[in-house]
Amino acid sequence: MIIGLGSDLCNIERIQASLDRFGARFEQRVFTEVELARAARRPFTRAGTLAKRFAAKEAFSKAVGTGFRDGVFMRDIGVVNAASGAPTLALTGGAKARLDALTPPGHGARIHLTMTDDHPWAQALVVIEAYPDAIE
Repeated sequence: MIIGLGSDLCNIERIQASLDRFGARFEQRVFTEVELARAARRPFTRAGTLAKRFAAKEAFSKAVGTGFRDGVFMRDIGVVNAASGAPTLALTGGAKARLDALTPPGHGARIHLTMTDDHPWAQALVVIEAYPDAIE
């Protein structure tokens, strides 16, 4: 069953402006080391790479119904790749706690994430699915 749905549209030029104005302070406040390392490998599309991840964080915060309050912080939401290569989210801190609280007893949670960009826009969609734990 679907327990959360969120989407976000982000302007890549706005992210570039924040990078230009605030530099490392903005990067460290918003992005994980894994996300920054991926963006560093893409110097010509760095802002777009980070904008997609920014949108994914916003989409997750909407999917869990909190926005960035109640202990949910941007750095607690990290975009990673599953073994298949598909993007997904790695959660820590308040973001993980909120997802755990939202997940019904006897269920696990699976996060589905899709991201895209077409300058000047980046978009992300998050679907959170609850599935019954295996009965042993």
